[in-house]
Amino acid sequence: MAVGGYTFGMKTAVSIPDEVFEEAERLASRLQTSRSQLYAKALAEFVARHDDDRITAAMDQVVEEVGNEVDDFTREAARQTLQQVEW
Repeated sequence: MAVGGYTFGMKTAVSIPDEVFEEAERLASRLQTSRSQLYAKALAEFVARHDDDRITAAMDQVVEEVGNEVDDFTREAARQTLQQVEW
C-alpha cells in the first residue's frame, strides 16, 4: 500500500548481475509495473515454490477433496508420467 508516495514494506539492498538487472528493467517496463513490485512478486513466487510445507499441504488438500482411490487409468497415467521424470 502506498501513501503519499511511500511504499510500506522492508527496504533492502541486494547485488545482482548487470544482465539480470537489465532484463528485469525491461520486464518491469513491459508489464508496466515498478521495479519494487516486480522484485517482490518474483521473490514471493520463488519462496512459495521452495516452501515444501506449503506444497505438501496443498497436495494433501487436493487428495482430501478428490479422494485417493486409484483406478486403472490413473495408475497408467502415473506410471507414464514417472517414466518421463529425470531422477
